[in-house]
Amino acid sequence: MLKTVLRYLLSFAVIFISLWLGNAIQSLLGVSIPGSVFGMLILFTALATGAMPVSIVQPGAHVFIRYMILLFVPISVGLMNHFEMLVENALPILASAVGGSFIVLIALSVFLDRFLKKGDK
Repeated sequence: MLKTVLRYLLSFAVIFISLWLGNAIQSLLGVSIPGSVFGMLILFTALATGAMPVSIVQPGAHVFIRYMILLFVPISVGLMNHFEMLVENALPILASAVGGSFIVLIALSVFLDRFLKKGDK
């Protein structure tokens, strides 16, 4: 029992330390990229290079994924506080969402077409 609790605590500590490091990097650089993105990149790099085994982060990651829907509740409530602004800007929001999706779809299809043709040669 104690061993399981310690595994969870270690997992959460690693995740939150990478988040803290990401926030520190963001504040030092003064860029508009969120610190959580830097933290995810730090954690990804540590896991991808093998500097940290996946088994260390896995218990905490499973808990976060299991209860992820609860993490979206504050965001949804915050959006409802600005409902009028969302309605006023519904057309630009919809246009950017649809336009962005089409841009990604076209770029991906062009890339895959060239990539697959290159593989045939």
